[in-house]
Amino acid sequence: MTAAQADHARARSDIKELPEGFKLDTPRVEDGAAIWRIARDSKALDLNSSYSYLLWCRDFATTSAVARDAEGEPAAFVTGYVRPERPDTLLVWQIAVDDAHRGRGLAAALLDGLTTRTAHDLGVRRVETTITQDNAASNRLFASFAERHGAPHRREVLFDAGRFPETGHESEVLHLIGPFDPPPGPLF
Repeated sequence: MTAAQADHARARSDIKELPEGFKLDTPRVEDGAAIWRIARDSKALDLNSSYSYLLWCRDFATTSAVARDAEGEPAAFVTGYVRPERPDTLLVWQIAVDDAHRGRGLAAALLDGLTTRTAHDLGVRRVETTITQDNAASNRLFASFAERHGAPHRREVLFDAGRFPETGHESEVLHLIGPFDPPPGPLF
């Protein structure tokens, strides 16, 4: 095996694969209601209107992903978009796993699958997201993503708590990850 082949094999093995019985897919409009319910039930995300999830599945399906269970229903999702002024950057808007499927690696597999696809299809080399300090699961997810992909990871406050109109909203910390080299071949 050449050094290039070894790097190729290592890069693919670093990708988190979906657990057996799940399929990585592009969201469809008919998934919007299920995605809204997963977001609502997460109790960690800012819940957007159900209408916005339908629009997201229509207008940003290319930069989003769902994990489907054996019946083809969404069990987890990640939504994102390419930043208009930074076309090499995917901003991950939300990621959530249905309560019945947590602890199985779906969030990491979704994130790896989506970033692999957008790297190959759109030239993405960086990921950004915002996370509040108290969201330990998301902070771990994105730190492990950066480590798995050997990418730099910086954090800075993007929106201080005082910018939010409602009281009690924590500051949103921007996670800047990358640049990273895309793994070989999209996963879906």
